Amino acid sequence: MKTVGIILAGGSGTRFGSSKPKQFIRVAGKKILEHTIETFQQSKYIDEIAIVTHRGYVDEVKDIINHNNFAKVKKVLLGGNTRNESSLSAINAYWPENDEKRINLVFHDAVRPFISNRILADIYKELHNHDAIDVAVPSTDTIIEVENEEIVSIPDRNKLMNGQTPQAFKLETIKKAYDIGLKDPNFKATDDCGVIKKYLPETPIKVVAGDETNIKITHELDLFISDKIFQIKHKEIFDKPDLQSIKNKVLVVFGGNDGIGGATAELATKHGAKVFRFSRSLNGVDIRDEEKIKEVLKQVYDECGRIDYVVNSAAILQRQPLVQMDYKTINDTIDINLKGAIVVAKESYKYLSESRGQLLNYTSSSYTRGRSFYSAYSSTKTAIVNLTQALAEEWENEGIRVNCINPERTATPMRVKNFGIEPEETLLKVDKVAETSLSTLLNYFTGQLIYVKKLSV
Repeated sequence: MKTVGIILAGGSGTRFGSSKPKQFIRVAGKKILEHTIETFQQSKYIDEIAIVTHRGYVDEVKDIINHNNFAKVKKVLLGGNTRNESSLSAINAYWPENDEKRINLVFHDAVRPFISNRILADIYKELHNHDAIDVAVPSTDTIIEVENEEIVSIPDRNKLMNGQTPQAFKLETIKKAYDIGLKDPNFKATDDCGVIKKYLPETPIKVVAGDETNIKITHELDLFISDKIFQIKHKEIFDKPDLQSIKNKVLVVFGGNDGIGGATAELATKHGAKVFRFSRSLNGVDIRDEEKIKEVLKQVYDECGRIDYVVNSAAILQRQPLVQMDYKTINDTIDINLKGAIVVAKESYKYLSESRGQLLNYTSSSYTRGRSFYSAYSSTKTAIVNLTQALAEEWENEGIRVNCINPERTATPMRVKNFGIEPEETLLKVDKVAETSLSTLLNYFTGQLIYVKKLSV
């Protein structure tokens, strides 16, 4: 069998409230369409990919393909005004196929970026014995049928499921169903399994278990949820390279005296990197001082001829109610945690653009929700995430990657200062964060928020 992934990317995004279709909106550092194609590209169960898109976005789709080297994408097809017209475009593109293999078409919404390889594997397996496959999850809500704003029926929820994509078919089966349907003057379909069910009712449609995270990004709220899902699922897409490949790379670490920055510097040195550490306590380098940051970066560049990576872990935490904080503490927190990060980023730009390197920031688990006693600190850590994502977009064309590490509670001197002695087994070790930091520096992605959990592997 030859299995072709058909990614339907022709939506206009009118319900999303954006100036461009939602499949081209960024989340977790990439356009939604990029995430979706990537899963199909990496799956051994997909032999080829075709993308169906709107006429006005063909060039953007081609740019995505070329930028990511998505070698499996063989066709970029023009879609229609409706879902079934876009599906038909793909069906006709592969019929007749001059290939001895039987063709399977796996239709998937471009705006479902969390499609898992497990789902693709299950579909592939079932296509050996079935002509039509749907993907669904059990319905968790009671479904009501309404007419004239009154309930007329409440179906048994135990028999109801929420349909997702992909939907997969033998090419000859879905082609036959559409041929019959197109003769119907009232033909209308919102999904392809519906075409099979109506026009080939004798054809069983096998249901494969979906995934609750395989959501369709339709509304702005879905974009917020999807960002959180990417954080949860990052381990599935995180490629752990050989740390030896950092050998001879030039790494500058701000906040490199101890804690996470110190551990990252030590680990990089152990693997042969040329590491330069700077901090207020170590050598009097304050990241709030623009001229000092310019000076030390130039010194490193003059000595090594390049700077590959800049890591900024410098931050302070004063755990205290806002009304009890003096303005010096407030100003120091904002200036070091946020302004300092901006200074480091701005002054690092020209060196990282030359080396096509990476800037690595750090946030905190408190960035997601402000908590009492953390008002100033949490605010700055939220800003770091937004700074990272903004710069990832601004600097993408220069080849600069910008990412952010979000570790769980970590055993650092700063934490001891604020919390005292805590049970060792409840805290993440700095060595684990350092290892993830180097892996991130050696990876290809940008704009990612990388969670480091105590039990992560």
